[in-house]
Amino acid sequence: MSKGKVVVAMSGGVDSSVAAALLQQQGYEVIGMMLRLWSEPGREASNRCCTPAAMSVARRVAGQLGIPFYAVNAQDNFHDVVVKYFLDGYATGGTPNPCLACNRQIRWEFLLNRALALGADYMATGHYVRLTRNANEPVRLFEAVDTHKDQSYVLHVLNQAKLQHALFPLGELTKPQVRAIAAELNLPAATSKESMDLCFLAGQDYRDFLHRYQPQLIQPGAIVNTSGQPLGQHEGLASYTIGQRKGLGIPAAQPLYVIAKDTASNQLVVGTQDELGGTQLTTEPMHWVSEQAPSQPFEAEVKIRYSARKAPARVTPLADGRAIMDFAQPLRDITPGQAAVVYKDGEVLGGGLIAAKTTESTDEHRYKTDKADMVI
Repeated sequence: MSKGKVVVAMSGGVDSSVAAALLQQQGYEVIGMMLRLWSEPGREASNRCCTPAAMSVARRVAGQLGIPFYAVNAQDNFHDVVVKYFLDGYATGGTPNPCLACNRQIRWEFLLNRALALGADYMATGHYVRLTRNANEPVRLFEAVDTHKDQSYVLHVLNQAKLQHALFPLGELTKPQVRAIAAELNLPAATSKESMDLCFLAGQDYRDFLHRYQPQLIQPGAIVNTSGQPLGQHEGLASYTIGQRKGLGIPAAQPLYVIAKDTASNQLVVGTQDELGGTQLTTEPMHWVSEQAPSQPFEAEVKIRYSARKAPARVTPLADGRAIMDFAQPLRDITPGQAAVVYKDGEVLGGGLIAAKTTESTDEHRYKTDKADMVI
């Protein structure tokens, strides 16, 4: 007897291919579905998520498994949501992570809605993340067993309505185990390579993309230190990210790092490593996975970038939905536009986009090194 109908978001890669095979073995009625995403005109064959070659592999996997396969055109939606999010993020001086918008609005809204329209009970992806379900309780989201491949950071955006329909069959596996399963099943994607590049950039430098689509973001301006003293010229604020050291072209007695991007004056602010570190950040309105915002400050761990290590922090929810996060030690790469994702014992509690940072904790919000209660 079938455990239910599940649509697997396929990409032609090893992870989604194994996810489909495992769910079929577990007794689900599996359907493969692949999104055709937007690509820059003339670069359609280079979008790593949906090249013609990747589409062909996904079809072969579906054929080998004996499951239906559908290709869904999401080009306009992807452009209007994800590419616009990318461009707008840089226009406001941030460093956006478009994978957050893609997972929230394309994969887990646009595609999920089409899966449900086919009568599916679930949608599955090849993400490395775990869920737990208990009767009469919210679905809980946990980082994967393979912490090197864990993708819970980009999935903190999912709400309970979406998690109720979600399956992540790879969460308990390591990447080598997944490749071994693919090889054992002789799946065409068993030896496929991985890429961490943004799919719609098609392997090009993001600055070249910005130069074509928002050239005003690549206008030169002054590089100044934290006191406002001019030190040189930058090549456009969007060409730099917080914490960057190389490529500044400024001779100095000690290494200089990007501290901030002042879009109002088109100035790039640089400083020493001591000036770079921040102990506090404020988020935009938070998304809590349980959909219940904590009422009191609490201790947790926070990731401020996808590849960052979790750092001990005191999280203070604010009445307007935002949060203040105070860190036990300064973090050098607090970057507006990236997400600050909150973890507790491996569980993803929620997250929000970083709106601002401070270099020193204030009297009102101070993380005490002895872990005593924070002064409010």
